[in-house]
Amino acid sequence: MMIESWLKSNTYHHSVFWDIMNIVREKERQNLKISLCIPTLNEESTIGKEIVLFKAELMHRYPLLDEIAVIDSGSSDATRDVADSFGADVYLSSEILPHLGTKRGKGENLWKAIYQLRGDIIVYVDADIKNIHPRFVYGLVAPLVYRSEVHYVKAFYDRPLAFAQNIRPSGGGRVTEILIRPLFSLFLPELTAIIQPLSGEYAVRRKVLETLPFPVGYGVETAHLVDVYQKHGLTAFAQTDLDQRVHHNQPTESLGRMAFGIMRTFFKRLENAGIVKELGSMNTIMRQFQTRDAIHEHLLTEIQEEERPPMLDIPEYRERWKH
Repeated sequence: MMIESWLKSNTYHHSVFWDIMNIVREKERQNLKISLCIPTLNEESTIGKEIVLFKAELMHRYPLLDEIAVIDSGSSDATRDVADSFGADVYLSSEILPHLGTKRGKGENLWKAIYQLRGDIIVYVDADIKNIHPRFVYGLVAPLVYRSEVHYVKAFYDRPLAFAQNIRPSGGGRVTEILIRPLFSLFLPELTAIIQPLSGEYAVRRKVLETLPFPVGYGVETAHLVDVYQKHGLTAFAQTDLDQRVHHNQPTESLGRMAFGIMRTFFKRLENAGIVKELGSMNTIMRQFQTRDAIHEHLLTEIQEEERPPMLDIPEYRERWKH
C-alpha cells in the first residue's frame, strides 16, 4: 500500500537533521533563499522569545534563514512593537496589497506572506509555541533542501495542553481525530498518512504556494493538503516529528466552529473534483447552545470560509516575481 511505503521514506524525526551547517551548505549550493513567516494576532507574551531564538540560532549561529517576518492581523496589544524591537521584519496584513482589501483570518496572513517575502521556501510557524526550539524550522526545511521531489513538509508532535501551571499529556489534535481523519478515510484515504494535518507549522516551496487558493479562515491547512495532493500526489509531501509542542487548549465551542469551517472548505473541494456531486449551497450558519440559569441560548455564528485566489492570479505578484 502506498501509505506504508510513504511513511517509511517520507517521515522523519528532527534529530536526523542535527547537522544544521550541512543544511546551510546544501542551501547555498542550490542558491536557495528561506523565509520564516510568523502570523500573529495579540501574541505579545510569546513572540519576542521566538524571534530571539530564531535570530540567534538560525541567522547568526547558522545562516539558514534569510529573513524572519511577522505578518500581523491588527493586534490590539504590543505584538508588533515587541517583534520590531527584537529585529523581525513586521508587516500589517492590511497594508500588503491594500487595494485588495483585508479579510479576517490566519489564512489571509499566510497568503499575503507569499507576496511580501523573498524566499524560495517559506516556513510558517505559529506565534504561541511555549517550548519553541530551532527544530521547528530546520526540521521542516531540511527535507525540501535535500529532496527536490518534496514540495510540502508538515510538522507533527505530541500536543500536551497547558492548564494554568500544569501540563496534561494528550495525543493528536481533537479536530484531527474526530473530523479530519474520518473525512480523509472516507474520501481521500492516502492523506491519512499525514499524522497531524492541522498542524500550524509547515514549509513549502514558493512554486507550489503561489498556485494554491487560500481559505482565509479555518480551512487553510486542510485545503492545502487536498489541493497539493490532487496536483502532485502523496509523494510531494514529507512530515517531521518535532517531539512536542506546548500550547493552550481551546474550548470545545471554538473547535466546533473550526470544524464547521473546515467541512465547508473540504466539501467544496470534493465537489470541484467530482468526488461528490450537487451539494448545492451550503449553510454558512453554525448553530450552538449555551445554558445560563436554566435558559438555553441559541448561538448563531456565520462562517463563510472565503478564499483568496492563487497568488499567481494577482498581476502585482506576477510583476514582482517576473512571471
